[in-house]
Amino acid sequence: MRPLARALRRLWRKRLWFVHDAGYAQTIPRIPLDPERGERVLTFLRDEGLVGRSAVISPQPASVRQLLRVHTAEYVASLDRVEVVSHAVGVPLTEVERQRALEHQRLVTGGTVEAAQLALRTGRPAVNLGGGLHHATPTQGMGFCLINDVAVAIAEARGRGFDRPVLVVDLDLHDGNGTRAVFRDDPSVYTFSIHNQHWEPQGGVASTAIALGAGIGDDELLEVVHDALPPVLADHRPGLVIYVAGTDVAEDDRLGDWRMSAAGVFARDRLVTSLVRRQEASPPLVVVLSGGYGRGAWRYSARFLSWLAGSHVLEPPDELELTLRAYRKTDLQVGDADDWGLTEADLFAVVPGAGPPPRVLGALSRLAIELSLEEVGILGRVRDFGFPDPVVDIVFGGDFGDTIRLLDGGEHRDLLMELRVSRNRRMLPGMELLYVEWLRLQNPRMPFGPTQQKLPGQDYPSLGLLREVVAWIVLLAERLGLDGVASTSSAYYMAVLGRHHLRFVDPVAKATFEALYTLLHGMPLAEAEGALAEGRVVDTKTGQVVQWEPTVTVLPVSERLRERSATAPPQPPSSPVLRLVAR
Repeated sequence: MRPLARALRRLWRKRLWFVHDAGYAQTIPRIPLDPERGERVLTFLRDEGLVGRSAVISPQPASVRQLLRVHTAEYVASLDRVEVVSHAVGVPLTEVERQRALEHQRLVTGGTVEAAQLALRTGRPAVNLGGGLHHATPTQGMGFCLINDVAVAIAEARGRGFDRPVLVVDLDLHDGNGTRAVFRDDPSVYTFSIHNQHWEPQGGVASTAIALGAGIGDDELLEVVHDALPPVLADHRPGLVIYVAGTDVAEDDRLGDWRMSAAGVFARDRLVTSLVRRQEASPPLVVVLSGGYGRGAWRYSARFLSWLAGSHVLEPPDELELTLRAYRKTDLQVGDADDWGLTEADLFAVVPGAGPPPRVLGALSRLAIELSLEEVGILGRVRDFGFPDPVVDIVFGGDFGDTIRLLDGGEHRDLLMELRVSRNRRMLPGMELLYVEWLRLQNPRMPFGPTQQKLPGQDYPSLGLLREVVAWIVLLAERLGLDGVASTSSAYYMAVLGRHHLRFVDPVAKATFEALYTLLHGMPLAEAEGALAEGRVVDTKTGQVVQWEPTVTVLPVSERLRERSATAPPQPPSSPVLRLVAR
């Protein structure tokens, strides 16, 4: 970042409060929430100079007393029962998982309480990088929500003497039914929710609930917000506004059924903020993240908050680049002669006459591999998934590649990761690549389901660490001075997952992939793979069935390979035009 730009951004740091804690990453298993969502947003804003250290506040978990301001004593007591919590979140939990889920939601509820107090005390907007648990009613949890943090924050403010009207603007994809239920008979708290479908009966002395149905795009939502919200603001004249800014309205959300673009989600957030700011004596604003499912959900929030913090929009990096930024800040040293100052001879007796022990890619000992996985946090994430003692195992294969395995250290020694790598100087003339012959990431304890459908080559659902492991592999290539990371996309979905970074070696394969992606984009990957396997994709010019052919792709690492990749490749004779047929 240029010095002048960084200096100007420092001037904006006092505009906004952020509430966040490392404990926010402790999420509910088997639900497609990104546990690092808040941390990713904060990392991006810090990297851009928009957040100073003093602007980030760590909350205390909500107390039982605070919970009882909203929820009944009977319901709060029932949260000690695993069947109650499992029913509320929709997946079976162990006792340990129940406890973690409850602790997590008490912490983020404390975050919303803290954000509300900061906004009321200073008049500056405050963002809780979590929260928005808007389905929990006084007597029941549902929809992943055990505690209604927004309602608890309002009730706590009331308990501390705040008596002005409050407006909750809830634009999460799902109905803010729990918040509406809490304040159904309270005219001082207006609940405004626009969603896809109603969860519970509407009504209340101060409430608007609008269900738009499925398939909603940018223009439809923005028009409704523009028409419906200003009269509420004018009539209710709130002294505090809490904005539930769910990003599950986005077209790529894993659980959503709306079709909003990134530009549309940002326009929604900016519209709400602008309407609030136009009010006489602009009321304090609190923002909670609420719903957003999948690894890209954080980018919508980051885009909005960069504007809210600095009055200009910054485009967030994709998840791989963000992960690489974080990994590059570690002290990881790969390929040095002393392997972080330690050699095998330093730790173990050397057999007389024996040669040096083999190393992965000719440079990395088992110790170095394990230490690097620990340093970047991958082993920590594996432990968070319920594998407390992961074991790193290496099988050296020489010219055929070395295999790195990550095993569950328990009784069954389940395979969690298997990676086979080698150096390759033949694939691209003049370049040396790290070739990934095989990468398997799997969670043998997780069943396939609606959000984890089986893809070709899978025995179990993914472990959920693809981007982290790919970033680690790229980092290894960087530190070893290699030009790039190459692999063979043996299935269509592999090329889809890497489409923002991978470069096709064969221009014909590139054109075929682009035609397939144009046709199949928007379909779940399992359905797209099924269409290809069933012969339902046809070339309109030839009438031939199109099947996926394994193709080599490269992720550039060195500057010279980036420059070569930026040069326009030779064009194929013609790009296929494809259509989907019934079978």
